[in-house]
Amino acid sequence: MTHPISRRTALAAALLAPTLPALAQAPAAPAPTPLPWPNPLIPQRADPQILRHGDWYYLMATVPAYDLLELRRARSIAGLATAEPKVVWRKHDSGPMSRHIWAPELAFLDGRWFIHFSAGEAKEPWKIRMWTLENASADPMQGTWTERGQIKTAWESFTLDATVFEHRGKRYMAWAQNDPASKNHSTNIYLSRMKSPTELAGPQVLLTRPEYAWEKVRHQVNEAPAVLVHGGRVFMTYSAAGTGAEYCLGLLWADANADLLDAKSWRKSPGPVFATSAENSQYGPGHNSFLVEPDGTVLNVFHARNYRDIAGDPLKDTGRATRVQPLNFTADGMPDFGLPLKETQR
Repeated sequence: MTHPISRRTALAAALLAPTLPALAQAPAAPAPTPLPWPNPLIPQRADPQILRHGDWYYLMATVPAYDLLELRRARSIAGLATAEPKVVWRKHDSGPMSRHIWAPELAFLDGRWFIHFSAGEAKEPWKIRMWTLENASADPMQGTWTERGQIKTAWESFTLDATVFEHRGKRYMAWAQNDPASKNHSTNIYLSRMKSPTELAGPQVLLTRPEYAWEKVRHQVNEAPAVLVHGGRVFMTYSAAGTGAEYCLGLLWADANADLLDAKSWRKSPGPVFATSAENSQYGPGHNSFLVEPDGTVLNVFHARNYRDIAGDPLKDTGRATRVQPLNFTADGMPDFGLPLKETQR
């Protein structure tokens, strides 16, 4: 069962429905074809990203201890399930990058490898900012990963979940950040052009902030943007609410020819597009990334738990697992995420 939406949000959805393309509300589809990889793909790995480069698939994700960055690769997605992870960097003992090592993403930019990730400090665990590593080796499993410093934004505030994408010859970064003027701990999604793989060009544009009830369960959160260019549109998912069963995906989209740095170019789903499925025992799906296969198949890479109830802070629960499933599209070209699929035997 998907997370309930407040009466106000439901009314807004009803009023907007005539002007919005269909958003994952089609009748239940037949039983899905078995996946060619395990579900879950990898246990105890949150915030997953899979990147295909050449003949290799690379996977990065947040590890349970929040203390290091690991990279694994294989010739297939299924192979990632048993690939030996390599630790490419460990947290500092103190100071910046010494606590809460989260949400790494691998990118190949300008002929070099980069990892963008989030990290706090041992004495100030929530002083989280975005950081970059660089590796000049042709093989990211080899060579040296060099720290390239903090990715500076307009404010020194809670900042995380960087993702990089290129569109029509321009490179962008999207991320989540707290606006100090908000006087609370909420996070919004921002977008900026990039001057280099380690530096923003500005300006930074606000794309979405928590406004609906389903984005404010436990915490007021819009975070973890992920971008897919498909069918003449630029889609951006983001994760909303706290990190328990309430966690879910929202969706923004813009015309592929639009100015992406004009906030008016973007539209926003009034309801979640991917959420908890009690019938499939999948809870809190979110922090996704997209992978487009050579045949055009689009895959949704995300984490979820197979249980609802969590004792204490969900952020300290290590049960989020990496999962991968195909993404479908409606007749009018909108992504249809469906439900997070039932687990299969490993």
